[in-house]
Formats: sequence, C-alpha cells, structure tokens
Amino acid sequence: MSSLAPVFNILARIMVGYAALLLVPMAWAWQLDAPAMVDVWLYSMAITLVLGLTLWLLTSRFHRELMPRDGFLLVNLVWTVLPACSAIPLVLAIDGLSWTDAYFETMSGLTATGSTVISGLDALPVSVNVWRCFLQLIGGLGVILLVVAVLPLLGLGGVQLYKAETPGPMKDARLTPRIAETARGLWSVYFVFSTVCMLAYHQAGMSWADAFMHMCSTMGLGGFSSHDASFGFWNSRDIELVAIFFMALSGISFARYFIVWRSRSFRSMWRDTEVRAYVFVLLGSALGLAALLLFHGSVEQPLVALRTAAFHVVSIATTTGYAATDFSLWPVFAPVWMMFLGTFVSCAGSTGGGIKMVRMVLLIKQSRRELVRAIHPRVVNPVTLGHTTIPATMIAAVMAYMLIYGASTIGLTMLMLLTGLDITTAFFAIVATMNNIG
Repeated sequence: MSSLAPVFNILARIMVGYAALLLVPMAWAWQLDAPAMVDVWLYSMAITLVLGLTLWLLTSRFHRELMPRDGFLLVNLVWTVLPACSAIPLVLAIDGLSWTDAYFETMSGLTATGSTVISGLDALPVSVNVWRCFLQLIGGLGVILLVVAVLPLLGLGGVQLYKAETPGPMKDARLTPRIAETARGLWSVYFVFSTVCMLAYHQAGMSWADAFMHMCSTMGLGGFSSHDASFGFWNSRDIELVAIFFMALSGISFARYFIVWRSRSFRSMWRDTEVRAYVFVLLGSALGLAALLLFHGSVEQPLVALRTAAFHVVSIATTTGYAATDFSLWPVFAPVWMMFLGTFVSCAGSTGGGIKMVRMVLLIKQSRRELVRAIHPRVVNPVTLGHTTIPATMIAAVMAYMLIYGASTIGLTMLMLLTGLDITTAFFAIVATMNNIG
C-alpha cells in the first residue's frame, strides 16, 4: 500500500479540486431550476469533498516522484473514479435512475463518447443537462491535462501524467520547455475557442443555456444535447453552420493553434501533413455524400444537400455524434462511410476520438514503403512526415497500437455477440464506443 500511496494522494487532491467544478451546474440551478436542485449540487459537492479529503489524510505521509507506471496507473484511476463522483448528482436528481446508468452516463460524458441511456432530456432540470454537457468540455481535452497545468502549484511534476494521457505517437514533443506551461497554453486556446463558440451559438438563435451546453459538447466533440432531437430541435441553417465550423476546428490539434498564435502565422498549419489530410478527407467526403444524397433523391436542393452532408460528415468523422436528421434513411453507404471516418479522421492533440489521422497517414506510408521494397529491395525509402524522417521505433509503436486496436475490436465484438446481439449491431456498437463516436 505504501508504494501506491503517493498515487492515491494525488488522486485525492484531484478529487478535492474536481468537487469545485460542481459549482458550475449549481450556478445554473440557482438561476433556472427549483431551489431543491441547488441542494442536490451542494450534497454532491460535500460527498466528493469528504471522500477526497479522507483519502488525502490517509496518504499524506507518502511522497515521491511519479514513475512512468505511476502515471499510467493514476490516469486510469482518474478516468475510473471521477465518473463515479460525477454520477452522484445524477442519482440524486433523476428519479429511478440506477447507479449503473448514472455511471454509464458520466463515463460517456467525461470520455466525450456521447452515448446516453437517459430519455426525456427536454424535461430534465437545466442544471442536470448542463452537468452532462460540461463533463464533455472538461473531458474533451483531458482532465489530466488540466491537472498537469496546476500540478506545479502543488509542488508536483507532471511529465509522466502528460505522457500517459496525451494521444498520438509523438507525445514527447513539447511546445514549451515546461510541461505545465504547455498544458496551460493548450487550455488557454481551448477556453478562447469555447467562449467564441458559445457566443456564436447564442447569436445563431440558441438560448444562453443551450448555447453553453452545446458549446461544451461541440468543443469536447462529445455530442450530448439538451434535447432528444439533438440539432433537429432547431432545424436552423445558422446553428448548423456554427456547429460545422467549431466541430471542424476542434478536430485539429490544439497544439497547432498554439503554434499559430505564437508564430503569428498560419503557414505552419497548412504545412502539417496531418492537417492537410484531415481537411482533404472532410471536404471530399462532404462533397461526395452531398452528390450521393442528390442522386438518390434523399435531398432535393443542392445547397441543402451540401449543408446536410457537411454537418453529418463533420459530426461523425470528428466523433461528435450530433444529428440533425435521421441519416439511417439515407443510402446505406452514407452512414457506414461516416462511421469509418470516425475511426481515424480526428487529429492527434484534438478532442476527437479514434486512432487519429497521423497514425492512419503513417500506416499508409509504411504500407506503401513495404510494397516499394518488395519490388525494389535495395531502395532506401524512409517514412517521412513533412520534412521529418520517422524513426523505426515510432513506426513499430504505431503498428503495435494498430494490432492492439484491431484485436480489441474483434474481441469485444465477440463478447457482445455472447449477449445475443446480431453481428451488425454488435460490431457497430463496439466501433462507436471504442472510437468515442457514441
């Protein structure tokens, strides 16, 4: 126990800080809900604080620098414990909601998956929907990155946490000399974009509450909504255009925006191979699906077809999961293609899920390299990204990741089949959850 105590000590501090986030839905409850809902958030905050402080006191005597394995353990503990803390107010606020369903909902929220087991969203207290969506904002860029940003204030290092949490194969690259400074820079960009997104939603026709909630789930690419009909509730061109723009922005690495801001130039953005591939795939898919919808008569007007296709392509490809219409009525190719895009399109360092575009680019380049070597064995043909030669160790790591990813998809699908589901439902359920599509 003493060897793990420092890990649990940091977990306890995170829990104490996390309790303060409950002030956000409590403020909305005070403004828009019945007085009893304010008590729900106070009780939930008190329970989380007591649990965190108790664990803190029990482990306060143990201190040491985190090792790599400690970082991975802490990340897994955080992503297991914080959803449990987040579920407390849902159990208290929603009659008949089981602990299992509440935990599923908050796990889906914090991981920005977007799957939900709650129906009748329009009738829920405003603060409950705020909490569901707010979880996706803080979970989108990563709770751990937020923690790393403030760890120096606690006298603790954040390198192992940063490496354990950061997605993508090039996680050792730093934007600044200090990891905490990097994390704070990323969260600053995230905050600015989120503020602009909320203002844009409100200007497009949403109420302030809906604008805040959908800003959270848009920037976090999670897809939760305060309405059962999602974006179909408004059926608004302006609102959908705002969503398309900010979902597309959030699918690109926030580190890239940080670099653009620091260099005062967009040149580095377009030079990035991953960004160019991301833009090309989204534009090509949106145009292709718009043509498909027109050809099959699913949509009659070209501009409406383009807007509808762009909204759903960007939504699914970036793993957000918003819907403005029932795309299951479209030609079967359309939803299957969009689901495929959701497995890889988002860039590393974005709030999206999936294996990330950079891994797909490296996988394609490595496959092409092996084909060339099979024909011309003596040709020196290194794998590159831009002007950077990718070392063999990184290629091996990507291949190992893809192997684990593929094996996990197959294995989990087989387990789902044991529950009695048909193969199509089982497979797409696993793909949707593993890639945080929802």
